[in-house]
Amino acid sequence: MSATAAEIDRPLVSLVIPAYNHAGYLAAAVKSVLGQDYPKVELIVLNDGSTDDTAAVLAELGDGFYWETQTNLGQSRTLARGWEMAKGEVLGYLSADDVLEPSAVSCAVAVLMTMPAVVATYGDFHLIDPESRRVRTVRLPKFSYEHMLTRTSCPIGPGAFFRRSAYLKSGPWNPQFRQMPDYDFWLRIGLHGNIHHLPQVLAAFRVHEGSQTFSVTTPERAAEPVLIVSGILNDAAARALDNALKECALASANLVSAQLHLRAGRLRSAWQCIQQALRHAPKKVLSPATLRMLANAAINRTAHRLLWKLRGILKTDKK
Repeated sequence: MSATAAEIDRPLVSLVIPAYNHAGYLAAAVKSVLGQDYPKVELIVLNDGSTDDTAAVLAELGDGFYWETQTNLGQSRTLARGWEMAKGEVLGYLSADDVLEPSAVSCAVAVLMTMPAVVATYGDFHLIDPESRRVRTVRLPKFSYEHMLTRTSCPIGPGAFFRRSAYLKSGPWNPQFRQMPDYDFWLRIGLHGNIHHLPQVLAAFRVHEGSQTFSVTTPERAAEPVLIVSGILNDAAARALDNALKECALASANLVSAQLHLRAGRLRSAWQCIQQALRHAPKKVLSPATLRMLANAAINRTAHRLLWKLRGILKTDKK
C-alpha cells in the first residue's frame, strides 16, 4: 500500500480548544496541535467571549486552523458546539493553557485503528507551572472503570481522544456541572466500550492561579461529585453493578465533596458529607488513605502557591 493510500485510510481527528481569557498560554496550545506528526488533524478554536487578547493571539497564528469568536457560552456548551462543527471520526479537546506532545494524535489513532472495542484513549502527562517548567510527571495506572467510579477520580487528563460513535451515544459535557464535567463525561463514555491507557507522556497540564483544579469551589460545585455518581448509578447500563460497589462509589463521592468544602473552609458542610459517607461505607471513611486525602485538602492549594513563589525566587537569584 502506498503512503498516499495509507493516509487516506487514516481517520480525520478533530480537536476543539475552548478559549476563555488564557491569551498568555493559547499560542503554545495551538502550536502543539498544529505540530502533530499525524497528517489528518482538524483544529477548531472557539474564543468564548474572552475579554483579554485572545482574539489578537488567534489572528496572529495564521490560517492553518479554524477559529471564531462567540458570545460566552461556558466550557461545556463551547465544546459541544465545537464537536458539532467537527468533521472527524475521532474527537478530542485541549484546554487553552495545556499542550500536546507531537505524537499524541498518532499514538491514539494507532490504538483506535487496531482495537475496535476501545472507544477512548489517554496517556500520561507532565505537570507544568505558569512558565512551562516541569513540576513532575504524572504516571497513570491501567484504566479501570470500577476504580474511576468508586474512587471518584478521573485519571483522564490532557491528550485524550474518543470515537465520535461513542460520543453520540453518551452525549456532550453536561453544562450543569462546572467543577467536574470531565469526570461525568468519561463515566458516560466508559459505559459504551473500553478506555485504553497509553503508558507514555502525551501532554502537559498547566497549574496556575487561574486553573480550576486548585481554585476554591462554591457549595454548588462541591456538591457535584455526589450528583454525578448518583446519576451514573441510575443509568440503565450501570444498574447491574454490585451493591457493595455502588455504596463504595457513593461514599467516595461524598468524601470528595467534603474535600472540596474543606478546601473552601466550609467545615460544617464538609462534616455533613463525611456523615453521609459513613452511612454508605464506614470502613472507607476511616481508612488512612481517606484521612490523608482530607488533610491534604487544607494544604494542597497553599503548597502549590509556595512552590511557585520558591521557583520564582530561585529564578531571580540566578539572574
